[in-house]
This record gives sequence, C-alpha cells and structure tokens, in this order.
Amino acid sequence: MEHFKDFRHTNFKVGDIQLFKNISKDELLKIKQQLDYCPVVTAKSGEIVLDSQSSGACLYVVLSGTLALTSNTSKRQLENSSIQYFAGECVGEISVLDEEANTATIAAVTDAQLLLIDSVIMWRLIDDSNGVARNLLQLLSFRIRTTNAQLRNRQKVGEFYRQLSMVDGLTGLHNRSWLNTQLPGLIENAHATQTELSIVMVDLDHFKKFNDQYGHVMGDEALQVAAKVVSAGLRPSDFAARYGGEEMIVILPNTSKESALIVAERLCDRIRHAQVFKDTDKALPHITASLGLATLTEGQDGLAVISSADAALYRAKERGRNQVAL
Repeated sequence: MEHFKDFRHTNFKVGDIQLFKNISKDELLKIKQQLDYCPVVTAKSGEIVLDSQSSGACLYVVLSGTLALTSNTSKRQLENSSIQYFAGECVGEISVLDEEANTATIAAVTDAQLLLIDSVIMWRLIDDSNGVARNLLQLLSFRIRTTNAQLRNRQKVGEFYRQLSMVDGLTGLHNRSWLNTQLPGLIENAHATQTELSIVMVDLDHFKKFNDQYGHVMGDEALQVAAKVVSAGLRPSDFAARYGGEEMIVILPNTSKESALIVAERLCDRIRHAQVFKDTDKALPHITASLGLATLTEGQDGLAVISSADAALYRAKERGRNQVAL
C-alpha cells in the first residue's frame, strides 16, 4: 500500500467514521487532533490490506472504497464475499486489543483509501473517550454475533450434506454408509435395553435377467418402485436402506420374530402387486422379491444378525421366488 497523505490533509470528517459516531463536538475535536498526523494510504483493487503476515497492531478505517474478507484475491471471490467493509467501517480492532497476529485475510475489492490508527493512538482514544470505548464494544458485539451466525449456518449446511451423503441417490433409501454408521448403535441400544430387534433382507428376484431383458432404465424404475413400497410399509420407527444392487435391508427395532414375519410377508405381497410400468406400451411383468428374516440374539453384533438374515434369504430363494424365510 502507498502512503497517500496525512489525515489532516484530506477532506474526510471524523464524524463520518462509525467508531466516532454519537460523540460530542468537543470530543470529536480532540479526537481529530489525535488523528491529524495518522497516515492515509491507498490500496489497489485485489491488494491485501491485512493478513497473518501484517506487521504491527493497527486499526484500518475505510475512508473510501470497499474491503472484503477473503480466502484468495481473485476478483470474483472478493466481489462475492459475504463479509465486506464499506466507507466509515474499520478492520483490525482485535489485533489492536490483544496484540496478536491477524487470523483473517482482508483485501481491497475496489481501489480504497484507508486511515491507519496505530495501537498507541487507539488506546489513547479509548482511555480518553467513553464514547469511543462504547462504540468499540458495540462493534465487537456485532462482529461476535455475525461470526456466531455464520458458524450456525455452516453447521446447518454441514449437517445437510452429511445427511445427503447418507441417502442412496437412486432409491431415496438410506445407503450403506448410513447402515455402517447407525446399525451398531441400534444393536447396542437393543442389548442395553433388552429389547428385540429384527432384520429383514429384501432381494428382487431374477433382477439381472430383468435388466438384461428390459434394460437398466427399466431396472432402475423397478428398484425405485420397490423402494417406495418398502418405505410405505414401515412404521416411523423402522428403517430401510439399500444394501447393494437390488438388495435392501429393513431394520425393525422393538420387534419380535413373529411381528417381523408379519411385516416381511406384507412387504413381499405388496411388492408382488406393485404396478411398475403403467406408462409403457409393452406389458412388462410385475417384480417379485424374496425375503430373509432374523432376530437379534444375545451377544450378536450387526454383522452376525445380517449374516443370519442373509442365510434366511438364501433359503427363501432356494424354495423359489416370492418367498419369506426365517
């Protein structure tokens, strides 16, 4: 940045600076005397004003132009920054107060003129004027609230993407990552509370043959319909996930083997009767599914109970399609 002139040689008014708002004329006159020999510098568009490498604690007051908090100095990044500083606002107050290095990078969005107030003069102004101290506290309070709001928004966005990463893009069911994350907790809770938990494995019959004959687009549609049928047939406390390919897994907390068998038979029947291709010219067969059921036993973990359900599914397929086995 280039030293332009001292503040006393500019036409800027002390009262236009937010840090000196609502202060009596007599106090403003004393403040101006303190600021008269403070330098005014120019910053070109894209030039870094403040970062971790900046030397010396100093308050930067924007007299003209715009600054922005940024991760890089590209024009687009600067213009789209959610935190910008306009004429009358200041940056760098934290470094003046704690004498630590700056943690943020602030650069000029447009050509700007900045008043530099070093820490010695800034502390003198705070000591001499209750108004300056009050305005500085209000500024810091606003900055803290803004930072907290940004953190909350980031947490919400992060949670949104975390949830999104746990959903299968084709079926809308939970995916394998969700299953690996959540099933151990469900198993642990069932053991701790001594409640029953049942697992149902669902596998669409002869799905590879179906894909080969009618194409993967039709196969995807069939999977989507089956997933909707499964979801619609469950309680709010139950869970369904795509296990892989044409396989789905249903988790039934607080459900005995007898009750789970009723659920499995209902799902089997509903999948068989689901209308998949009502908008096609050519009549296509209804899909069917085979299901295997297992109930958690003492000492079992998630892998063991899934293996038991998978073995039951294998027995169902040995009997023929559209079967439920324990």
